[in-house]
Amino acid sequence: MRLFDKANYAFIQKSKTAATFSIAIILLGIVFMISNVLSIGSWQNYGVDFSGGSLIQVRFEDNVSAAEMRSALGGAEAPPITRFGEENEFVIRSGLDGEEVDVVRQQIERQLDAAFQQSSFSIVRTETVGPKIGAELQSKAGLAILFSFILTLCYIAFRFQLRFGLAAIIATVHDIMITLGFLAIFKIEIALPTVAAILTIVGYSLNDTIVVFDRVRENLNSRAGRRQEPIVLINQSINETLPRTILTSGTTLVVLLALLLVGGVVIRDFTTVLIIGVIVGTYSSIFIASPALLKIQRYFDGRAESAVKKKRASAVSASASV
Repeated sequence: MRLFDKANYAFIQKSKTAATFSIAIILLGIVFMISNVLSIGSWQNYGVDFSGGSLIQVRFEDNVSAAEMRSALGGAEAPPITRFGEENEFVIRSGLDGEEVDVVRQQIERQLDAAFQQSSFSIVRTETVGPKIGAELQSKAGLAILFSFILTLCYIAFRFQLRFGLAAIIATVHDIMITLGFLAIFKIEIALPTVAAILTIVGYSLNDTIVVFDRVRENLNSRAGRRQEPIVLINQSINETLPRTILTSGTTLVVLLALLLVGGVVIRDFTTVLIIGVIVGTYSSIFIASPALLKIQRYFDGRAESAVKKKRASAVSASASV
């Protein structure tokens, strides 16, 4: 039994609709990024890993509300407090680092002791990252993504042709832009595991795109493929790899959904980013990478045809002058 055994969908014909949808999502993400700059001071919700500062996790024996925590730590002047996992666990964030963290931690312990005398608590962990280290991690994360693009372009240009590499890069940039848009919209915290998830998305998206492109190349080199129109050939290639694409993405999503449901809050953001990336990567390999390849091919063909016409025109003018 084979899923989509006789698939014959006109994917390329739907590329304009898909491109409009993608542009709308990207623009929405950019709007939220600008909104985040105005509201939280940065275009993304950077964690301690990138913004610098300290993180103190507190666990209570009894259930305590976030409102009670804020009231105990100063009300409106309290540092940012978020629930972490269970109802009795909280994370307190501070912009202070170094030796000042110990002072903050002791102050928090005194305030909590005074407010929750009947409920024991413990400091589970304290993390500290200096602002210079956070800025350095931001730049290195960006360089890691940039180098992945460059190496991808070199590999695909060597393995296939330059036009395939350019189309794959366009699709990968599309995937990262949409993923960053979702991160900005839902204010998902960006930490080192999130960057690891984004790099994983790059690899997954490229893998799916290369499968489609490999089939395009096979069909292009076949005797029947040379006589086909490019749009027909690319549609045929997408449909032929559709069962593999759907089954691979489907099984991957099943595993990720299981991790999201039972993996706990520690890997929740990492898993969420991966789920978004798998969905967007599958979509882009069909509706973004393949139409981009067609447009790039037409561009190269047009340049080659104009070059031939110029040569003919120059040859005609030369013979006429003789």
